[in-house]
Amino acid sequence: MFSTLIVARMDLASAGDVAGLFREFDTTELPHRMGTRRRQLFHYRGLYFHLQDFDEDNGGERIEDAKTDDRFVRISQDLKPFIEAYDPKTWRSPADAMAHRFYDWNAR
Repeated sequence: MFSTLIVARMDLASAGDVAGLFREFDTTELPHRMGTRRRQLFHYRGLYFHLQDFDEDNGGERIEDAKTDDRFVRISQDLKPFIEAYDPKTWRSPADAMAHRFYDWNAR
């Protein structure tokens, strides 16, 4: 399994709105098209964490392919009032908000 973690800023009062947007989005086939197997959203002291799990290490490529889908464009726009870049000076795309894994352990 492969995971990505996006880090941004979010006011806790927006958690219900953000969850609702993803709840609606996740009922479409688009997450499956992107290879998403699980999505978890977290909030901690003004920070937003968006964890996605994929079966394969090509989730980024599949997400890039889906970016032109109207539903992807719509959720990206709908999230803007609630989610802001962690560092607005350096943010150009979600890739700029990806945390980088530096350790991984599994009980096999």
